[in-house]
Amino acid sequence: MVLVQNYITPCKAYLPNASSSQVDVMHQLGWFRSGHNRRAPGCVIRSENVTETSTSSCQDRLGRRQFLAVGPTIVPLLLMTSQIPTSFAAENKKGFLPVTDKKDGYSFLYPFGWQEVVVEGEDKVFKDVIEPLESASVNLVPSSKEDIRDFGSPQQVAETLIKKFLASPSQKTKLIESSERVVDGKTYYTFEFVAQAPNYTRHALTVVCIGNGKFYTLTTGANERRWGKMKDRLQTVVDSFQIFNV
Repeated sequence: MVLVQNYITPCKAYLPNASSSQVDVMHQLGWFRSGHNRRAPGCVIRSENVTETSTSSCQDRLGRRQFLAVGPTIVPLLLMTSQIPTSFAAENKKGFLPVTDKKDGYSFLYPFGWQEVVVEGEDKVFKDVIEPLESASVNLVPSSKEDIRDFGSPQQVAETLIKKFLASPSQKTKLIESSERVVDGKTYYTFEFVAQAPNYTRHALTVVCIGNGKFYTLTTGANERRWGKMKDRLQTVVDSFQIFNV
């Protein structure tokens, strides 16, 4: 794993006054108990650190992806021997690698070639080695609630998260759609949105769920210019996300 601070930053980087109004909102919603770290769910990208990658040949890009993808291949495959829900195992797809966190009780798939990086404030982050906006991040926040429905409808939860935590205050955001699904008795909210910054627009998908005393948030996305190419793969990421009892 490598330490990355230039491309992806936790939401608190956009909340310099988080000790006041925005943290109060999280307290009111019950997204964490007193005494726990105050970390907002999700992951956002610093606009000042994102630049368009220079154009290179397809052969060169493919070679770099294959070279950098070799490292994280073995460990995720070994993790598949752990006990995970049957429904998740059935969703394993060609072109994706599985990751399972037995300590925190969640699992999901991510595209082959993405690399795991360490980001302060996030539980787990995988990103493309070339495209800085293509990533998947998991954030955990202690919660006293037992069901995501306790926070409201999918649209209400989505609008709150997008406005308060999943985008910077300077970005223009738009909720495109939201939905609900139930897997193994647990309710998941999934929503699609865009966040427009001065020099880029990120198209994102987020899935949230509550279990094990935690509010789980997985967010993935891509630059708007690559959304048409990436949307099916990113949809697979959020659809594969599941939590299990620990």
